[in-house]
Amino acid sequence: MARITVIGGTGYTGGNIAQVAVARGHEVTSWSRTLPVEPVDGVSYETADLTADGVAERVVANADVVVSALSPRGPLEGALEGVDAALADAASAAGVRLVVIGGFGSLRPAPDAPRIAEGDDFPAAYRAESLEMARILAGLQAREGLDWLYVSPSGGYGAFNPGEATGSYRLGGDVVAPDAGDVSGADFALAVVEEIENAAHTGHISVFG
Repeated sequence: MARITVIGGTGYTGGNIAQVAVARGHEVTSWSRTLPVEPVDGVSYETADLTADGVAERVVANADVVVSALSPRGPLEGALEGVDAALADAASAAGVRLVVIGGFGSLRPAPDAPRIAEGDDFPAAYRAESLEMARILAGLQAREGLDWLYVSPSGGYGAFNPGEATGSYRLGGDVVAPDAGDVSGADFALAVVEEIENAAHTGHISVFG
């Protein structure tokens, strides 16, 4: 059993990860700005302004793994890079593994190609947040002494396309697989939790259907 802290555990991705982790017997704590309308049985809920000084250290305390499942939207637009950097500092100091949930735009269409978010045809409505997530990835790649994993989902992933739990998924790397299919919220969460359990990868990986 691992002690897993999920930052953004009341959101779509974080909520799914918390639910799967509890079902598999892990001790799960969720941190978010507000409490959930429908809490998951077995999950402990804490609230905080994640941009405030000292919160990262509180979040990391007593955890084996910290999952950042936040998006750079609303109050975190333009601020998530700093939040995840503070989490990375705290996790590194505490010897805690950090798992960051990224976006499809952080992947590359081909080896050594610019990231998808940097392409001219990437939707303008999502460009700023996708570029911020890409900067977060670059910040992790530049670090030394931190055990980290950055996980990107398929292009059609999200609350708008929840899909069904199939119990299966495929893993990839930094480049989009040519036959990549959409992955459901439940199966993406399963992939993340199994990566926490097995610690089989480090760096940037992707999850597809």
